[in-house]
Amino acid sequence: MQITLSSDDCDEFYLEAIKQNGFGIQYIENPSERVQIEAVKKIGFAIQYIKNPSEIVQMEAVKQAGHAIRYIKNPSEMVQIEAVKQNGCSILNIKKPSEQIKIEAVKQAGYAIQYIDNPSERVQIEAVKQDGYSIQHIKNPSEIVQMEAVKQDGFSIQYIKKPSEMVIVEAIKKNGCEIRPIDNLSIQMKLDIIKCDPFQVFNLNPSSSDLKYAMEIWAKNKKLV
Repeated sequence: MQITLSSDDCDEFYLEAIKQNGFGIQYIENPSERVQIEAVKKIGFAIQYIKNPSEIVQMEAVKQAGHAIRYIKNPSEMVQIEAVKQNGCSILNIKKPSEQIKIEAVKQAGYAIQYIDNPSERVQIEAVKQDGYSIQHIKNPSEIVQMEAVKQDGFSIQYIKKPSEMVIVEAIKKNGCEIRPIDNLSIQMKLDIIKCDPFQVFNLNPSSSDLKYAMEIWAKNKKLV
């Protein structure tokens, strides 16, 4: 008995099959957009087997896997944004990304800044806000960028050459006693740090007078409690 399948029947079969294996679309001749969407929702990289995918299909592909954008010719700004939102490092596969694309990329993964040529200060700031350690990929970061980096993670100070006193203080505030001892602070800056938190004295390569001052502040605070 011969069974005649309608186009709807075929589509239904393909949809069920694609749900099991998105790459199976490479064996389907002229798949419907519905089937294409189901395939890239399963695995974004399946878009490489789809001829002239619509923007809807492209969007679904990069939402599942940002790096799938490498298989899309001339992706729109919207598709690029969705790609870097899913994986900031997919900016690697975008030619001449706009400022907005760069910002979205580093918001998702701060370290993606290493793939951006001459990032603006705004992009740098967004990168270190997401991941302080990404400052290691920034040449000559401004003090503003340095501050944002140590606010996110005090340990990122290890990647800053000659940090200012303000940056050092911010790093200590963030990670306190876990920051390695810091040299070359002015006497006044030391005193200000100790006054705020006397237990920070051990981060400052303290002299005997520094220790004495810290104990005095501690004793004074204790009496006030």
